[in-house]
Amino acid sequence: MASSFKKALDSGRFVVTCEVAPPKGTHLAKVAHHIDLLKDQVDAINVTDHQSSVMRFPSLGGALMIKEQGGEPILQMTCRDRNRLALQADLLFAYSRGIENVLCLTGDSIVLGDHKTAKSVFDLDSCQLLAAIRGLEKGKDMAGNDLDGGVAFCAGAIVTPEAEPLEPQLIKFEKKIGAGAEFIQTQAVYDLEKFKTFMDYARQFKVKILAGIILLTSAPMARFMNKNIAGVNVPQPLIDELAAAPKGGALDKGIEIAGRMISRIREEKLCDGVHIMAIGKEEKVPEILQASGFSTAGHS
Repeated sequence: MASSFKKALDSGRFVVTCEVAPPKGTHLAKVAHHIDLLKDQVDAINVTDHQSSVMRFPSLGGALMIKEQGGEPILQMTCRDRNRLALQADLLFAYSRGIENVLCLTGDSIVLGDHKTAKSVFDLDSCQLLAAIRGLEKGKDMAGNDLDGGVAFCAGAIVTPEAEPLEPQLIKFEKKIGAGAEFIQTQAVYDLEKFKTFMDYARQFKVKILAGIILLTSAPMARFMNKNIAGVNVPQPLIDELAAAPKGGALDKGIEIAGRMISRIREEKLCDGVHIMAIGKEEKVPEILQASGFSTAGHS
């Protein structure tokens, strides 16, 4: 049976997902609060997997919490930290507990994180992990052995549509679809004209695309992202808007900008939905949706 997220993707309506970041520790009250707040506002919630190579409570644990609290989880899996045995085992465990959506990621470099002497694994990359999932669905592990009970996942990957140059991203994008990606989440998009160019290319493939929206909380944050995050480009007019906000009003301006962008993406039917990343401000997602003109994941 298809997951409710898969059904939403297949329905043709505008899909909304967001993400929660698990804590660095075992105090889970805050993430539980965010799950309760968001589970009825969006079609699915991603749980980040040691984002930026910083050790945290696991994505699998967060996905189980979402399931237990009545939400629809998307398990993130990075290939950086586990070899093919551990990845396949985690997939079997996830599926046995009703987790049916997976976002496959190669993973950020260890040097970006807080355990700089850790050993990277990278036994697989995101394309190979997608292929492994499709193999498990056929009842075989990566060594060709039969499984006693299979899996069925709605599996996706990511793309960076504002990368310069774009061509290497397009090659990876095609490879990911060839390996079995059913949906693609993009890195943050701010230049919608550039995004349209990417979508003109992407529309030839049978895949659902969710545009990434990162909530801008201040002009310095926007400048920091431009300088430090590959493939993210916040245009100067948006930075000027944030800088011109009254004292204490930059976050509200960021919510307005995110809402405006979602509204335009939806009205102009640029892609199939959005993935909202309100990094550290997850409780603001309902306000972003309200600012965009609809308050519940395309159900209005």
